[in-house]
Amino acid sequence: MPATRMSYRGMAVAPHHLAANAARDVLAEGGNAAEAMIAAAAAIAAVYPHMNHLGGDGFWLLSMSGEAPVGIEACGPAAAAATPDFYRERGITQAIPARGGLAALTVPGAVSGWDQAHRVAQAWGGKLPLSRLLEPAAFFARDGVAVSESQERLTQEKFDELKDVPGFADAFLAEGNVPVKGARLRQAALADTLERLGRVGIRDFYDGEIGAALAEDLKKAGSPLAASDFAGFNARIVAPLSTKLSCGTIYNMPPPTQGIASIAILGVFDRLGVKQGESFDHIHGLIESTKQAFRMRDANVCDPAYMACEPASLITDAELDRMAADVDRAKAAPWPHVAKQGDTIWMGVIDAEGRSASYIQSIYWEFGAGVVSPSTGVLFQNRGISFSLDEKHINALKPGKKPFHTLNPAMARLGDGRTMVYGTMGGEGQPQTQAAVFSRHVLFGGDLGEAVAAPRWLLGRTWGAQSITLKIESDLDANVITQLKAAGHDVELVAPKNDMMGHAGAITLSPDGRFEGASDPRSDGDAVGF
Repeated sequence: MPATRMSYRGMAVAPHHLAANAARDVLAEGGNAAEAMIAAAAAIAAVYPHMNHLGGDGFWLLSMSGEAPVGIEACGPAAAAATPDFYRERGITQAIPARGGLAALTVPGAVSGWDQAHRVAQAWGGKLPLSRLLEPAAFFARDGVAVSESQERLTQEKFDELKDVPGFADAFLAEGNVPVKGARLRQAALADTLERLGRVGIRDFYDGEIGAALAEDLKKAGSPLAASDFAGFNARIVAPLSTKLSCGTIYNMPPPTQGIASIAILGVFDRLGVKQGESFDHIHGLIESTKQAFRMRDANVCDPAYMACEPASLITDAELDRMAADVDRAKAAPWPHVAKQGDTIWMGVIDAEGRSASYIQSIYWEFGAGVVSPSTGVLFQNRGISFSLDEKHINALKPGKKPFHTLNPAMARLGDGRTMVYGTMGGEGQPQTQAAVFSRHVLFGGDLGEAVAAPRWLLGRTWGAQSITLKIESDLDANVITQLKAAGHDVELVAPKNDMMGHAGAITLSPDGRFEGASDPRSDGDAVGF
């Protein structure tokens, strides 16, 4: 059975062991969960750059012991110059290019989110300076880290579309070739940026020397982003969405994220009254709940300033009852849905005082836009390609508008007194994997490590796959797979412990002070306590 880590003084989980250790070290110094997560967020940008970086976005759930969480929305809007006409003038009428300067069209919000989180950390009594929290990341960037297996593989798979993007080869190739697993990756310019942010403060990334350098490098790469777009941006404190289940209350982020879908899946499934985990009823019920939630999401979710309804109205008891009533317990509903991609990291921390952080940070696709600012070492996201150039589309591109986000960190206050933080990377798979882990561990009482590692499924596509089949890891119970096929699911078997299923993780804190944590064997991560 995969290991469930246990401790009594705090725990951190991340999809790269160096980031988890950076957070654990902060906890050991007396830092709180928010401080530890800032250290992990910066560190993982340096050690797992194919999944996230300073040029991406982030979303936080932060909570004091026994209290409902607060959210930090650290996602930037489209540039003032980013209009359909901007792209039409460059001969682009169908879809925004996925790579290169034209794909880097939204302000990166993650770093501003670190700033907001540091304010929360200080309100919690935190004393560690920002320079200390960014120190591990700067060290990893300057001294170098071993290229992970997933970085090697994804660089190879996306080599042709990335090798000529401005700045990419110098930052992430070895003399023009794909760096192999274990090769030493140094990012000197990134180390300089991190050290400067620690000295002069986060705002330098937006309206100081670093911000000016970022804007200049982006202009050379053909991006519509300008210095004025950076200077006007600040991450926001927001109220999370929540719903009560039979086992407690779950929390997630509001639009423009798909957190509302993650809540809806579990809200609908809880109403189905499934009694046995790992059964057909369990897996089929979650898949059909996912379809209900995704249809609701796709019809409504965008920048909340452009939504026609209040997000909370979509997950009322009455709405969840209605969606549950539409689930056929025996047959698969048709599924013509076109899935959303995304590559991301999720991390969790709970400290000795019960303060918790659930955080997700992303550059959208693997290596994002591929554009690297040579003067700062910052890799930029391509989150803005989720905008449509069709002005009638719910996510139509407009200057200042926030794009739809697959990102959504999760948290729960359980009826037995436990606190839980959980999440995953994986774009479209995020709500599905959250539901799998939560249901296995909380609803059906499974071991946490096993709940994270057990065979999973993915409805739709992610990680570049084009099919919209129901992909199932082949080591799932064969009888259940047979029943799913018989129910009409378009099943496609994939290899066990498959990257496409995401890199999940979770931590629980029990009333007796015991921490339990688990990291996904599909990742390079760990859950570490002290």
